[in-house]
Amino acid sequence: MEFLKTIWDEITGFFSFGGLYDILKSGNYADLLTYHGVTQILAPFIPVVLVLEIIRAAFFKRFKVIDYKISFFTYVLNAFAGRVISIGLVVFCIKYFGRFAIMKTDFTWYWFIYSYIIWEFSHFIYHYLAHKVRILWCLHSTHHAPANMNLSVTYAHFFLEGPYADFIRTTICILLGVNPAVLFVIMFVDGTWGGFIHIGENIYKDGRFGFLNNILLTPSHHRVHHAKNPLYMDTNFCNLLNIWDKVFKTYQPEDKSIAIEYGITRPMKPHSFLDAYFGEIVALAKDVYRAPGIVNKFLYIVMPPGWSHTGDHKTSAVVRKKYFEEENKEQIKPSAQLAEA
Repeated sequence: MEFLKTIWDEITGFFSFGGLYDILKSGNYADLLTYHGVTQILAPFIPVVLVLEIIRAAFFKRFKVIDYKISFFTYVLNAFAGRVISIGLVVFCIKYFGRFAIMKTDFTWYWFIYSYIIWEFSHFIYHYLAHKVRILWCLHSTHHAPANMNLSVTYAHFFLEGPYADFIRTTICILLGVNPAVLFVIMFVDGTWGGFIHIGENIYKDGRFGFLNNILLTPSHHRVHHAKNPLYMDTNFCNLLNIWDKVFKTYQPEDKSIAIEYGITRPMKPHSFLDAYFGEIVALAKDVYRAPGIVNKFLYIVMPPGWSHTGDHKTSAVVRKKYFEEENKEQIKPSAQLAEA
């Protein structure tokens, strides 16, 4: 019986049914209309859709267990450690940085809008740095390692990425006056939407939402973010509102004529959990060990992925610049040929 209870606890834990089950069991259905009740109703959304995605893929004979391997093992490994550290850091940031807030806000609709815009800004900062600082990329790269897009990818994270992200986002929000109660609501909304935008083509092939595609960050935008195509590298860092991507010129809509290639640019062992989880850390350690001098060793840690002390940089900025230069040459050729004719 203890074994069956353990299995039941693991299932309800993954699907987040526990809180909803307790409410229904208590008979106090009025609690479903509270914030706590709403969160318990919506919490199972991503896991349930993930199961539907797998079922639909299997029905159309597109399901491959290997596509879910990295995500499954990272979820199991991170099930406890990262979550506990994140909660502790959020509480610390609220308590410590609250005294330095530039202003105080409350829970009203206009302050909620302000707070969400600030949250998106803080998410952009965390996410941008995770792509532009090598040591932080080591924490984030696990999320980009899967070579296929599906809802399980939302669970593929190095266990220290969540704490790093929550430290940056919570600190910025608290310093800029976001009310802690509003912050927790935003975190829930953001987490739900942030999971949903990983939905794969087995559920929603197009990934766009009509005119809302210009306002929201949709699954189509996030597929672009996970792509390693030169056109798509280091774009679409926002999570729900793409306002800051447009402000900082990192916004990139999907070009349906370009097939998305998922994964990271470093050669990887196909579908290897260990390589996805520790590969970038090992690669960084090797670069630091081989680099001449203390300065170069330090620069490998803080410079963007692809930076080299030899000057032969392969950063996303260099790759994208070369891509656009070649694209311009291809466009110029037909014009020159017409002029000669």
